[in-house]
Amino acid sequence: MRRRPTPESFDPRQVRPWNDRLDGLGFGGDYNPEQWPDDVRLEDVGLMREAGVNLLSVAIFAWATIEPREGELDWGWLDDTMDRLHAAGVQVALATATASPPPWLTRKHPEILPRLADGTVLHQGSRQSYAVTHPVHRDYALRMAARVAERYRDHPALALWHVDNEIGCHVPRDYSEAAADAFREWLRARYGTVDGLNAAWGTAFWAQRYGSFDDVLPPLTTPAQANPTQQLDYDRFTSDALLDYYRDLRDTLREITPHVPVTTNLMAHSTTKGMDYFSWAPELDVVANDHYTIAADGERQVELAFSADLARGLAGGAPWILMEHSTSAVNWQPRNRAKLPGELLRNSLAHVARGADSVMFFQWRQSRAGAEKYHSAMVPHAGTDSDVWRDVVHLGRALRALGEVRGSRVRSRAALVVDWPSWWGAELDSHPTGDLRYMDQVQAWYAALWRHGVTVDLVPSHADLTGYDLVVLPTTYLVTDADAANVAAAAERGATVVVTYFSGIVDEHDHVRLGGYPGAFRELLGVRTEEFWPLQEGETARVVGKAVGGDATVDLWTEKTHVADGTEVVAAYDGGPLAGWPAVTRADAGAGQAWYVATRLDRPGLDALVGRLVAEAGVGPDLAAPAGVEVVRRWAEDGAASWLFVINHTEREAVLGDDGSPVAGTELLTGEPVGGRLTVPSGAVRVVRAA
Repeated sequence: MRRRPTPESFDPRQVRPWNDRLDGLGFGGDYNPEQWPDDVRLEDVGLMREAGVNLLSVAIFAWATIEPREGELDWGWLDDTMDRLHAAGVQVALATATASPPPWLTRKHPEILPRLADGTVLHQGSRQSYAVTHPVHRDYALRMAARVAERYRDHPALALWHVDNEIGCHVPRDYSEAAADAFREWLRARYGTVDGLNAAWGTAFWAQRYGSFDDVLPPLTTPAQANPTQQLDYDRFTSDALLDYYRDLRDTLREITPHVPVTTNLMAHSTTKGMDYFSWAPELDVVANDHYTIAADGERQVELAFSADLARGLAGGAPWILMEHSTSAVNWQPRNRAKLPGELLRNSLAHVARGADSVMFFQWRQSRAGAEKYHSAMVPHAGTDSDVWRDVVHLGRALRALGEVRGSRVRSRAALVVDWPSWWGAELDSHPTGDLRYMDQVQAWYAALWRHGVTVDLVPSHADLTGYDLVVLPTTYLVTDADAANVAAAAERGATVVVTYFSGIVDEHDHVRLGGYPGAFRELLGVRTEEFWPLQEGETARVVGKAVGGDATVDLWTEKTHVADGTEVVAAYDGGPLAGWPAVTRADAGAGQAWYVATRLDRPGLDALVGRLVAEAGVGPDLAAPAGVEVVRRWAEDGAASWLFVINHTEREAVLGDDGSPVAGTELLTGEPVGGRLTVPSGAVRVVRAA
């Protein structure tokens, strides 16, 4: 698929830091001046100064404005914008302008349009109406990126490049002819021979054996279930194809501006299934992420924390950019509720607490027209006499007060494995239950750790687990031998390792590991499941044992599990067809412990179990806080200083430091000294530089 090699002369050491010309933390958002007349653009600059904006993404959807007709280029408005922003002290994440091809391009080359699995063509009229694998679109996109880079390569406002926009957001899986050709090329590179493909895909089943790579199709709509490994490989291929598109654009920019950092805005959160971002992150000079809360979720602050921790995990612990979130309501949920008082500040600083060095929004000024006109912005339809604008100005002041945390990092001794191949594989069809959702289990375990005040690193199964005392693998369905050994080694070194149901079941080809479940982890856990026993819709069971708080209700999944000598049954089913069979087990593993959770526990049961695991591993918080109060600490790289973020999500005042762990230092948002006891009003945030 690669069309353009990385420039041979490129040296990553010459890339300057993305924020080297910023004073403190970044603050701003997407800026779309092409939507507004010049008098509004001039007003924008004054308002940006008032709010303290210092970083903007520009020209994301500007292709048709820059090139309204093929070969006819209009740079005047963008030249003026770049010059004005520089004069105002604002740095720019300048986009390649390729996020939506202009209408003249899709009319001239309709073959670049993407398709669904049933053959439906996705036409021009919204955005991302392109097939990333089509060479015609690729050539046009690279040409536009090169034009932008050549024109603004030396502009003093240019801080970094913003490649395309939310790549794969609307078309994570394309089934066009171009995609089919690229898939066959990808398979040749992966398997070498068609015999290798046949072995990996198990094509002896249902007479699917291939005689040539030319016979292979994407997993289109079929009479019955498509080959599962074919589906899994198509997930891998399309993630790689989207990444390849990013790489080509990035390398085009690097040929012209090797000193300018390059990124694209990921969508690392609990619903972005299409791209394996752990394979993407090393290709970005700085990780940038977009995140939007769900108004209907009464505990949306937990999912926000998950997304922020995932962005930090992708960044390898380094600071990252929050490239987009919302000041208030969005436009794409069933009911688009405005944010509560103080929620804009809490959301923004929760991302900062978990590693963001820049806070940005979609968008600067709320659009008058178009599909996103009811999406909130920093300057709302109501103008500056509005709570949203006042909150934006207040946030700008807060971020200036927190400038000293820039470059600091979060430390954690607990790791939660997030694995995209397991996500893809666990949700394939023809499984023991069609109701299993991989991310539900990941989120449940993360939320339980959040409620216990544990800061968590989100890592892939191949990560270096050396520094972790607690490692949790929720439904890690697909593992390689090497990754399974990596997990076992963590327990051998002394970690508490927790594996949940439907983990270790298959190898990387989605072939079942024979001999009993959980396959790759049987020896580590000291268990062997002979048969899955999924529960029907609405059906529950009961388990008993101190580890789950005495008794707990379970649903979705149970198993007929045998234990080896030395494996302790800490919770068992009480009643029903599996009465007396193990539900939760614990075994010694080297210097550590290995737990198996063979069912889906209700919230009280899971909280009780996580409480025991946290105590056993010794990874509890260094500062106790009331329920609903989020506490995270960032550390200077040399460990000489730290900043304690305390976010009160409750309707009650919270007091910390009365339990023998005093809080002392300076509160940065108010400038007040803290002498051992910290009071955080309802809905407020406090950030204490430790004494």
